[in-house]
Amino acid sequence: MAPALRRVNHADGREALLQPRIMQVLVALLRADGTILTRHRLTELCWDGVVVGEDAINRVIGQLRRLSEGLGAGVFEIETITKVGYRIVRTPNAGGAGPEDAGAATRAAGPSICVLPFTNMSGDVGQDYLSDGVTEDVITDLGKVSALSVTPRNTAFTLKGQAVDVANVARRFGVSHVLEGSVRQAGGRVRISAQLTDAVAARHVWAERWDRDLTDIFALQDEISQAVVAALRLKLLAGEQQAIARRGTASADAYMLFLQARRLYVDGNRGDRLREEAISRLARKAIEIDPAYARAWALLALAQVWLAYTHGEPADEGVAATARALALDPDLAEAHAVQAKHLAQSGDIAGAFAEVGVALRLDADSYEANEAAGLIYYRQGRVADATRHFERTVELMDSDFCAPGMLISCYGALGDVDRQRHIARTTIERGERALAQDASNGSAAAFVVGALAALDDAEAATQWIERTLKFDAANPNVRYNFACALLRLADDEAALDQLEVFFAGASAGALAHAAADPDLDHIRAHPRFIAMSGGADARLATA
Repeated sequence: MAPALRRVNHADGREALLQPRIMQVLVALLRADGTILTRHRLTELCWDGVVVGEDAINRVIGQLRRLSEGLGAGVFEIETITKVGYRIVRTPNAGGAGPEDAGAATRAAGPSICVLPFTNMSGDVGQDYLSDGVTEDVITDLGKVSALSVTPRNTAFTLKGQAVDVANVARRFGVSHVLEGSVRQAGGRVRISAQLTDAVAARHVWAERWDRDLTDIFALQDEISQAVVAALRLKLLAGEQQAIARRGTASADAYMLFLQARRLYVDGNRGDRLREEAISRLARKAIEIDPAYARAWALLALAQVWLAYTHGEPADEGVAATARALALDPDLAEAHAVQAKHLAQSGDIAGAFAEVGVALRLDADSYEANEAAGLIYYRQGRVADATRHFERTVELMDSDFCAPGMLISCYGALGDVDRQRHIARTTIERGERALAQDASNGSAAAFVVGALAALDDAEAATQWIERTLKFDAANPNVRYNFACALLRLADDEAALDQLEVFFAGASAGALAHAAADPDLDHIRAHPRFIAMSGGADARLATA
């Protein structure tokens, strides 16, 4: 989803558009009222504690300084305290306003809203895909209204499952309104409740409940968005109404199947053939219902990429699905991202970088595009570039445990121990959440093991390994990640035992990853490693 923007008028009459992240940093600095905010504190306040690179903070500060220049003298200036952080410096014409003016500054820029993750009331965590899907689509729809600033999905979803105070949410994210809701699905019916709160006036603006057939899900989402627009008395510009109503498919059934498949892709058991086959089945069913559903074609292609990469399956169906997705929607970032993965696996690295570049230009906030970029850069040994995209992937999808797990390796290769330990805790939290939904998710368990190793907790890591091998010993990703974790704990022989199982069945794609992985660098000269990797190469050459 492209980020919502906030309109700000410059002193010379020009109009600027601010992304919500930039506004969040400005509000945080204003509320600090001259107190220095460290980079770490800024990430806690404005990136919800997610580890981000210095470039991301520098870009935001740079844009705020350009905004300050455009607004004219006497508004605000940002001072850099070398190796410490930043603070707002008020000039004599600024009037000595206090922190409470941060909210006023935000409100003066126009109405703004945070859509909290709708609560799944179905009593089945497996139906989170629907409540999350409704939330994401409402955020996307409202983000198309130019007169309204919307908190990005990745920021709002940091509050999923938490009991929140609306006033605190408004202060934290610098918004004037908060939308809450719930979804209950039973049989072919769905009940959606929603309420809009004016956090500034501390009053409910409206509340509504809808009981419909599940096939009316698109109409329901449209009605919620329209109700917000009407309640805030916003005027839609030409084309915005049509943009809100535009969907990737007209079939609610196809949409439901897609949501289920994508949830499996994000937080399912990576490396397990059953996951890829389940995603493929769901995507094919969606395509049978709506052959023109480009996102379903792209998701089918992604599942097929993993089958080819992890299990050495033919790539033909994935290549064909990618071509179909691109033919249906040439501007679909996910389709270009999967095309990049296909090209990388076939050895066309220049083409892969070109395609992932197209995907990111089309949608810099695409989870699939940033994930693909991170993996391709990592496998080419460009760890710093991979880190930047994995950081963005972590930020964009709160349920993804793989990207933070990859960052453990990236930060280790870059020698950044503090960030490695920080992201390890994020990996554990996300991995345990995935395991709460599916106790047999070996991939999630393996990334938790890697995180425990990064935190030097050898005892817990060993216990997790023993427990996981009882239910997911055949997953090559599990064995591989266990080996990487054991290498962090300096247990080379135990790592080689895991790699022995991995190399015995590793695909060409998995071997290419192992050849580039810095986690394995210090063991490459070990005779057992040389023999095992050479045996795997010979096996594939013979096949």
